[in-house]
Amino acid sequence: MSFRITYSVLDADMTALHAHFDEALAVVRGGLGGEHPSWIAGEAFRSGDLLESRNPARPAELLASVHRTPVGEVARVMRTAKEAQRRWARVPWQERALVLRRAADLISARRFTLAAIMSLEVGKNRLESLGDVEESADLLRYYAGQFEEAQGFVRPMARLSSGESTLSVLRPYGVFVVIAPFNFPLALAAGMSAGALLGGNAVVLKPSEEAPWCAEGLYQALVEAGLPEGVLQVVHGEGETLGAALVDHPEVDGVAFTGSRSVGYGIHARLNAAGIRPCFLELGGKNPAIVCQEADLEDAIEGCFRSAFGLSGQKCSALSRVYVHEDLKRGFLAGLSKKALDVRAGDPSLAETFMGPVINAAAVRRFEQAAAEARREGTVHAGGVRVRPSAELAEGHFVAATVAELEHGHRLMREELFLPFVGVTGFRTLEEALGMANDCAYGLTAGIFSQKAEDVEAFMERAEAGVLYANRRAGATTGAWPGVQAFCGWKGSGSTGKGGCGPYYVAQFMREQSQTRVG
Repeated sequence: MSFRITYSVLDADMTALHAHFDEALAVVRGGLGGEHPSWIAGEAFRSGDLLESRNPARPAELLASVHRTPVGEVARVMRTAKEAQRRWARVPWQERALVLRRAADLISARRFTLAAIMSLEVGKNRLESLGDVEESADLLRYYAGQFEEAQGFVRPMARLSSGESTLSVLRPYGVFVVIAPFNFPLALAAGMSAGALLGGNAVVLKPSEEAPWCAEGLYQALVEAGLPEGVLQVVHGEGETLGAALVDHPEVDGVAFTGSRSVGYGIHARLNAAGIRPCFLELGGKNPAIVCQEADLEDAIEGCFRSAFGLSGQKCSALSRVYVHEDLKRGFLAGLSKKALDVRAGDPSLAETFMGPVINAAAVRRFEQAAAEARREGTVHAGGVRVRPSAELAEGHFVAATVAELEHGHRLMREELFLPFVGVTGFRTLEEALGMANDCAYGLTAGIFSQKAEDVEAFMERAEAGVLYANRRAGATTGAWPGVQAFCGWKGSGSTGKGGCGPYYVAQFMREQSQTRVG
């Protein structure tokens, strides 16, 4: 291929890509139903208690089974991590960076196989799945580059006397628990783990119970790249049981979590009940786009469509609120609704599919409740129904891309839904639009469409979100990439003020130590 697969690819010849994907998909399908272990102390752990991974497009199809890690094993997991971390911290930072670079190359080499697994397990279309895999590799490379650029985060300081020298050194915390979500099962697991590993920490990774199979590829790439045993352990199980036991363990030195705000707040409270420990949280969003009177309407419709309905709206950066100037609202609603109605949800592993299923039956129920509310208390212009693409996919978790006109204060305009559902409200002045966009507990991403430079600058100055986009046809609020857009949650969307994909991320996984030597 002569181009890279990112979330912003719009126009490229995909012929070779689809041929490679089809080959990988056939191989992956030939191995469905296998069993995969948890990985403890460098060895496969098989409990016999199996967690099933099923295809959300075909819930009867068993993709893989993974062996749960019993809560009773958590003490051994933590003991192993502590011992491995002490050895890993003594490995020169140059070697740690090299291990992650080698793992990135292995992930890139296996991108079609890993993407095929992801498409089946999560319901991502081909380009979304390939983008996730490529982002995983780029995160490893980018974070390794941060360490190299900072020369291992060892910095000489000023002198108070000629016989005294002082270094500022960033040192590891110890053991990080990494809890990853289903929607970016490789990229987010890789990114959070990479920051911790580069800093000399050990990692206990608990993948989402909705996407356990994807984690196997990350583990194998890191181990084959030379990561010593025990430095990364992968444990499988539900968040309410295994996840809670990991967070509650007294030997945990920090947690990195991506998921819902309510769960993240709970993790933060539990982790720091007995003492202050780092807790890096990315907690979703209720992301707005503003379409000004001077917007290019076609670009705005395309950008909002891609951000609202990519991955069936199951992105923390997904567009869920649009504020449109009253003079454009009728045309915008008509254009966005037409594109939504033209979407035919289907098997995401097929080349022609843009929108696949939502992740599970609970998400379908949440959609049906939201659609019923929108019909009662607003106007549904497109979608609002569960769909059955074919007899073969009749039991799949498919819902229609939905566009609803709602008042700004409505619940559906304020609470994260994690669904292909976007609400639209009109405005008269940019001041009014910015006020509504900022009137939200979340602050992850936001976008604006306007050909007026003053509008864009006012938005960039006043929008209360960590990731801002202007006139982005490839995605009004989505598509951040390592080293290009830092992905930082403000307000209820994050806990650190320094985001993944950005230049300050890796340093958070270490603490500063001042070392003064005399003589």
